[in-house]
Amino acid sequence: MRLPTATHEPTPVTFIALRFDVDATGADAWSDSLLDAGALSVEAVDPRAGTADEAAIFDEHEADAPQWWPISRLTALLRQGDDADAVIRRAAGMIEQAVPAYDVYDVHDRDWVTATQAQFEPIRIADDLWIVPSWCEPPRPDACIVTLDPGVAFGTGSHPTTRLCLAWLREHVTPGCSVLDYGCGSGILAITAAKLGATRTVGIDIDPQAVDAAAGNARRNGVDSTFIPVDALPAGTFDIVVANILANPLRLLAPALAARTATGGCIVLSGILEAQTPEVMAAYREAFAIEAWRVAEGWVLLAGARRSQR
Repeated sequence: MRLPTATHEPTPVTFIALRFDVDATGADAWSDSLLDAGALSVEAVDPRAGTADEAAIFDEHEADAPQWWPISRLTALLRQGDDADAVIRRAAGMIEQAVPAYDVYDVHDRDWVTATQAQFEPIRIADDLWIVPSWCEPPRPDACIVTLDPGVAFGTGSHPTTRLCLAWLREHVTPGCSVLDYGCGSGILAITAAKLGATRTVGIDIDPQAVDAAAGNARRNGVDSTFIPVDALPAGTFDIVVANILANPLRLLAPALAARTATGGCIVLSGILEAQTPEVMAAYREAFAIEAWRVAEGWVLLAGARRSQR
């Protein structure tokens, strides 16, 4: 009789992390050289995040806008067995820089799916409106539940700008209204509007992956929202136009968004830092009676009614 073969759990693969700080002028070059020297990936973060010195950096495609934090912390992921000292020396040589002070530590492999899921919990927008990942139980089954998992498109409900938009929709969407979500990302805003009673909800985005992801999320939530590329939007206006983007594109889009908002309808703008509020409001004042509606963690939501068109 053959005895059963003993089985053992495989030893988790261990990676090596190489971490150091660089100033903004050298971050791009260091990141590229680390990859060329054999790194699997390079992560950049603000080492001052969570402190009074945290720097907000957002790519708004302005030529003079900073693209890196004043000091950026780079972490290069290496294979088990790689020589971290040799990698950083090689990277430094490629860009003719001195080797900086750096740390090396092990990164143990793990169940990354479970670990990622553990970071996301149901998000309360109001007592009767929750955003819930598919692997979580709804805290209130009798509430309006939007099922949404993190994916390739922006918008899980965790960011203050998204929560501001959702809170506004919860208070202002009325049965039978129409809603345009400009820059739909995951589709969370259009889907929520549909669940709150909007009859016609349309989301548009320049990213084909976002359009596909949003359509899948709509099917998962059992709503009849439409998601299409920006250039496929047919003529017509909407009772509510919501755009959660960034300040610079919002300024540029003011004429286009005004043209899509019905007279007396509402414009809802988010993705705006408090310091950027005056310039965005100025771009919309001609077409809208617009004001700051609410502020959350330094982000502002602007909302207003469309003036009669002359």
